[in-house]
Amino acid sequence: MTALRIFASLFTMIIGVPKEIKNNENRVALTPAGASELVKHGHKVYVQAGAGTGSGFDDTEYVDAGANMLATIEDVYGMAEMIIKVKEPIEQEYNLIRANQLLFTYFHFASYEPLTHAMIKSNAVCLAYETVEKSDRSLPLLIPMSEVAGRMSVQEGAKFLEKPMGGLGVLLGGVPGVKPAEVLVLGGGIVGTQAAKMAAGLGARVTIMDISLPRLRQLDDMMPANVETQLSSDYNIRQAIKTADLVIGGVLIPGAKAPKLITREMLPTMKKGAVIVDVAIDQGGCFETSKPTTHADPVYVVDDVVHYCVANMPGAVPYTSTLALTNATLPYAIQLANQGWKAACSQSRELCLGLNVVNGKVVYKGVAEAFNLEYSPVETVLA
Repeated sequence: MTALRIFASLFTMIIGVPKEIKNNENRVALTPAGASELVKHGHKVYVQAGAGTGSGFDDTEYVDAGANMLATIEDVYGMAEMIIKVKEPIEQEYNLIRANQLLFTYFHFASYEPLTHAMIKSNAVCLAYETVEKSDRSLPLLIPMSEVAGRMSVQEGAKFLEKPMGGLGVLLGGVPGVKPAEVLVLGGGIVGTQAAKMAAGLGARVTIMDISLPRLRQLDDMMPANVETQLSSDYNIRQAIKTADLVIGGVLIPGAKAPKLITREMLPTMKKGAVIVDVAIDQGGCFETSKPTTHADPVYVVDDVVHYCVANMPGAVPYTSTLALTNATLPYAIQLANQGWKAACSQSRELCLGLNVVNGKVVYKGVAEAFNLEYSPVETVLA
């Protein structure tokens, strides 16, 4: 038995994986392979029956990996010390969450005040994937889903540009003798980079904007010839949206609300039937007219502009998304299980930055500022 295994066996954690119940959310927070790794570290894993079905993983695969199956979501929450999820708890789950229970998932608190108050009331420990941050400012648990969402944004945007879907009837890549579509990408991070690559690969003329000149230089070096870079400003955005067929919003301020880059009064200057895809909708959206939609009812129209604002885009490709997410989250989940959340967050600055709400206190400044709540430095809950 290795030293790590001896250490882990002293800290057995009961881990629960509930079935996601958000609209058309088919991802699962843990693959059978991930469950197997946690079991090898001496932990007990309880998975709700059917939790992995939407992602292509049968209950029998979890059992073979050493996990235990529970019939209901109530059973999972009632049993587990740590809950591993994909999406934030929704109203039906609020009363299932216990004081001191660790929840490790995407929360996006700054976009939804009722969730924030519910988690404060629960006295649980809420560690958000989206604010776990490395020393180089990268967000390791947001990156894989940002990659998926960035690529999907062009896929979905192209679909809703079709006339039967309400768009203006433009093919992104055009054909010989017909100009390709104009695609504007706002934000040069993970989402924007992936979106620009996809749109360029389909033959569109792409403009990608960012406020960082060094980042624009990087993008200029790495992008194909049909991608242009431009400094993001209110003036430049106002000019670019006049000719854009598809606009992708991919800006992010970690843990805080996204800035509103396209306002309501700007929409009439856009083409009728143009499509905007707001990938930042989880953080409140980067268009003033954005509101969350679902895969069942993904779009709506404001001033003849089609809005696609699905809040869990990667849920439509759950097999790919689940594997990508578990690849990223599993090392952190093992660390939390082996050491307990307090010791793990005390030793890891990355995990410490993931703490948002702990035992009724808001310990992430961006969340406190979003709703004018009292802010408690994270050190106060780690002491």
